[in-house]
Amino acid sequence: MPAKSKPTERKQRIHNRTSEEYKKLSQPYVPARPVFKNCIRAFLAGGLICVIGQAIQTGFMNFFGMNAREAASPTVALLILTSVILTSLGVYDKLAQWAGAGTAVPVTGFANSMCSAALEHRAEGLVLGVGGNMFKLAGSVIVFGTVAAFIVGIVYALMGWGGSH
Repeated sequence: MPAKSKPTERKQRIHNRTSEEYKKLSQPYVPARPVFKNCIRAFLAGGLICVIGQAIQTGFMNFFGMNAREAASPTVALLILTSVILTSLGVYDKLAQWAGAGTAVPVTGFANSMCSAALEHRAEGLVLGVGGNMFKLAGSVIVFGTVAAFIVGIVYALMGWGGSH
C-alpha cells in the first residue's frame, strides 16, 4: 500500500506548483532571445514595405498625374493585393517568420492575417469557413478602429479642432 501512495504524493507536488516555480524550472531550457537582431530585422522589413509603398505611390503620381491624396488609395489597394498574393503563395509567411513584427505593423500584415484565416478555413465553406473565420481577428481590429475614430471625432468636436468642410 505505501508503494501506491508515493506516485500520488508526487502528482500532488507537481500539480500544486505555482507559475513562479514552473518558470524557475523551465528557465534553463528557454533559448535566449536575440532582441537587438529581431528589432533590426523588423525595422528593415517594415521599412522596406514602406519604401515599396512610397515607390508605388510615386509611380501613380508620375505616370497617372495624380496628387499624393489621389494616389494613396490605389497604393494601399496594390499593397493589399500584393500581400494577399504573397500569402497565398506562402512567401509572406516565410518573410514574417524572418522579420517578425516588421511585417505585422503595415497594412500588408493586416491583409496577411485575413488571407491566412480565409485560406485556413476554406474547407469549411465560403460562408461559415472563410467568411466566419477571417473576421475573427479582423473584427476586433475594425471595431477598435471604429470606436477609436468615434472617440477622437467627439474630442475634436468638443475642443473645436475640426476643420471647416
